Formats: sequence, structure tokens, C-alpha cells
Amino acid sequence: MTASHTTIKSTIPISLYPIVLKLKMMRTQILLALGVFMLFSACKDNQENKTLVETEVDNSGVVSEEDIENLNFTEFTLDQKAQSLVKDWTQYYKLEGIITNLKAGDFSYFQDSEKDLKETFKELKVNTPETAKSPSISARVLVLETKFYKLESLYNLASSSEEELTQSTQELLVAFSNLNLQMNKKVEFDAINIQKPQ
Repeated sequence: MTASHTTIKSTIPISLYPIVLKLKMMRTQILLALGVFMLFSACKDNQENKTLVETEVDNSGVVSEEDIENLNFTEFTLDQKAQSLVKDWTQYYKLEGIITNLKAGDFSYFQDSEKDLKETFKELKVNTPETAKSPSISARVLVLETKFYKLESLYNLASSSEEELTQSTQELLVAFSNLNLQMNKKVEFDAINIQKPQ
């Protein structure tokens, strides 16, 4: 009965076991050596990739002041009452200065300015004057922020075309103009003294 419980492990004769065992060990060693070789060759490729020099992108001359002047959009500026609304809002005036330089064809602010841009918009949102706080103005600030990031990323991208940069510049100028319009409307709306029926 014990004979029926024994299992045959292999059909290889016992005299060939040492040879088969050596072949299995050789196969393991070959696979291990191949793995180590692949690991070192991958590390070498990574080191070669690190030594590549990053080329700096200069899109400063792609869109000129004349191109910006030829853009077709309605520009709104702050009226006198709205200017009093934002007189202490330094971040707004910083953005206004960037927009003024942009209209003159000066894109230098957008060269690696992501950190400064984040900080400016963070402060812009935090330091919004109480008189300028409204959902409509917050929405315009968010759109303006998005357009700033879009232009900044396109400006620093080597494959950006003149058409893309011009379009993105126009979108940014329109967004800033719409922020101004919304602030003008808020001042106008706040000035209306609505009497409730009694």
C-alpha cells in the first residue's frame, strides 16, 4: 500500500540529476547576470539624460506691440468711482502694471514667473477690499488667474506659435478688461439706493 502513495517526481534517471541541477543553476546565473546588465544600462541612460542641457526659451520677440494694438476687443478701464474702490489694493495695481507692459510688447514678466504669479494671486484674493468682494468679481479674478497661467505656460513653451501667443495675450487682456467692467458695475450697483416698498 505504501507503493501507491509514492509519486514519481521526474522521468529523468537518477544518474542525470547532478547535470540537470547544474543546468538549472547556470540558467539562474545567466538570468541574474542579464538582469544586472539591464539595470546598469538603464542607469547609464538616465545619467546621459541628466547631462542634456536645457535650452532656454525666448519668445520675447514673437508678439510685438503692433500685434497687440491690432487685437480686436473692447477695453474697459476703471472709472473714477471704481478707482477709489481699489485704491489700497496693491496686487491689483501690480497686475495692472504687468498688463501695461504686456500691451507694450514686454513679456519679460512671464519668463519663469510661476512662483511670483502664484504669490500675487494668492495675495490678490486674500487682500481683496471689502468693498470689492462679490461673487462676480471673484469669478473674474479666477478667470484672470487662469489666463495668466495659460499665457505664462505658452510663453515658456518652445513649440508655441505666434498665433497661440497672440490668442492667449488677447484672452488675458479681455479677462483683465472684464474684471475692470465688473468692478465698475459693482460701484454703480452699490450707488443705486433701492427703496423697499412698505
